Amino acid sequence: MTITFITGANKGIGRETARRLVACGHTVLLGARDRERGEEAAAALGARFVPVDVTDDASVAAAAADVAEHEGRIDVLINNAGVQGPFGDPGDLTAADARAVLDVNVIGVVRTTAAFLPLLRRSDDPVIINVSSGMGSLAFTHDPGRPESHVVVPLYASSKAALTMLTTQYAKGLRGIRVNAADPGYTATDMNGHSGPQTLTEGTDAIVALATEGPGAGTGRFIDRHGEIAWS
Repeated sequence: MTITFITGANKGIGRETARRLVACGHTVLLGARDRERGEEAAAALGARFVPVDVTDDASVAAAAADVAEHEGRIDVLINNAGVQGPFGDPGDLTAADARAVLDVNVIGVVRTTAAFLPLLRRSDDPVIINVSSGMGSLAFTHDPGRPESHVVVPLYASSKAALTMLTTQYAKGLRGIRVNAADPGYTATDMNGHSGPQTLTEGTDAIVALATEGPGAGTGRFIDRHGEIAWS
């Protein structure tokens, strides 16, 4: 049975991904900072809650130790935890704002991936999925026909651009592990005040597709629910 660990999974994209992968037969380890919400979500979905704060070295190490003790390995790591940061005028940004966003969206991925690599390497078919965004695409954010071009969210966009590049570097450097990025698209979540036109299920299509591919599928890809996206 495929064992999948998901960060930031007590609500939104993460929770819906967990629900769908449980339905696919995965053993899902639902990672979240908020214990009460995480335990509630895990109980409702048939997953196991693992407390994790991706901004805290000790918390991430404890989560990996918990999984090592109980499951012994993971097959799929889904780095989903993310924050948006300030909207609007970049002139109002502070260094503290930048640290807060990057610590979750980029450094948190590095922190979590490093801690869980030994568990992934015990798998016969290890997979890492980084939940990125079209907001990190230079092409999308400069195309007036796309919604990404009409939003000013500087730290989120730049963090997702960094995450897509980080994904390509992991894909090149981590031998024997498939590493890909998923763009959920403009999905109705708390992050955007539920303004997105896509449902949560539609927003998780790309993540679920990457998590359920068979051995031999490609690495170093960026996909949305319609297929592969160019790295641009």
